[in-house]
Amino acid sequence: MAAPDNNSFPLVAIDPVANGQNEWVALCLRIESGPELGQRLQALFGTPDLLAAIAPLDGLLMLDDPAVLTPPVLALMPANRIGFAVAAASLAQDGVARRLTELHELGYRLWLDGTPPAGVKVPPALRTLARDCTRDPVPAGRLAALFGPHLARRVDSAAVFAECEMLGFDWFSGDYPCDPALAGSGAPDGSSRRRILSLLGLLSRDADSREIEQQLKQDATLSYHLLKLVNSAAFAVSTQITSFNQAISLLGRRQLQRWLQLLLYARQQADGLPNLLLPLAARRGAQLEALCKQSGAERDDCDLAFMTGVFSLLDRLLHMPMPDIVAELHLPQHVSQALLARSGTLGRWLRLTEAHPSGEALKEAGIDAAGWWNSQLNAYHWAIQVGRNV
Repeated sequence: MAAPDNNSFPLVAIDPVANGQNEWVALCLRIESGPELGQRLQALFGTPDLLAAIAPLDGLLMLDDPAVLTPPVLALMPANRIGFAVAAASLAQDGVARRLTELHELGYRLWLDGTPPAGVKVPPALRTLARDCTRDPVPAGRLAALFGPHLARRVDSAAVFAECEMLGFDWFSGDYPCDPALAGSGAPDGSSRRRILSLLGLLSRDADSREIEQQLKQDATLSYHLLKLVNSAAFAVSTQITSFNQAISLLGRRQLQRWLQLLLYARQQADGLPNLLLPLAARRGAQLEALCKQSGAERDDCDLAFMTGVFSLLDRLLHMPMPDIVAELHLPQHVSQALLARSGTLGRWLRLTEAHPSGEALKEAGIDAAGWWNSQLNAYHWAIQVGRNV
């Protein structure tokens, strides 16, 4: 996936959207508003890799005003892949309701984001809602009378997630997967936690494959997920893999370590739902690796960058303080400091992947806008594939 050639590429804030079954269904995209928004949108959606990279997910573009959706802009946005969440406040402007109706007739899916201004009539085409859960109330019973899927944004806790489900929302974005009440599968028993930490320690010190195999044999769930992975469409093997030796031979040493790091997040919850920490950890790992590659680092350093991103959510997964986890893993000093204090180059990159950084923050980190976009796109592409195959 090639990065744009210039530093004028826009900063794009991306938030994954999941359904009630903990599956990613779309990516919310937001570009800073301004007089050049039309040109920025053309630069973004003119990127040939964008829609291919996020497939099969759709893009959901957040807009303050649909006037920016001129014919040249729409020509880059296929209606079967891109939808628009339009700020409800824009309905107070002349012509907005008519324009939204036109977009609906062109086949675009529309979400009305926020509470409409008092006294403003909502066009019949706007039958799907989006709400910022920190700000916008939803009248009881209203969602049931409207077409979905309705989107709840900034869902930042298990309690808010449960409330939104009760109200009738279908799609959710926010930090709720990291809430200890949802993250992981509950506090693991002592023996299970010890096996996980032992396996992580073996991986971090590049242990012999036979030692890793012995640990895998003690964890039936992790073993199942490894064999399921290597037999998936991601590897397209001609014969079924039935043993760890075969799996290790097929994956190769580096890939084995990488996938085992991710498979730790694949431990199912009691209700059988996927763990939403898995694609989040995969995205962080892939983006740190991409940034490391862009810096010209060696392959071993890029592997450590990937590990740092993946391990950054282990405290949520294992329900343990990060200092206790790091103490047992015997990681390289710069990796430990990145995980504990977000210090050093890896720590600075990790902080950037945990937020929507400003242009100034990227500049301070020595990353240009095009490089940041390329790292984002590669990371989300990888995370989407991981979520579908693990």
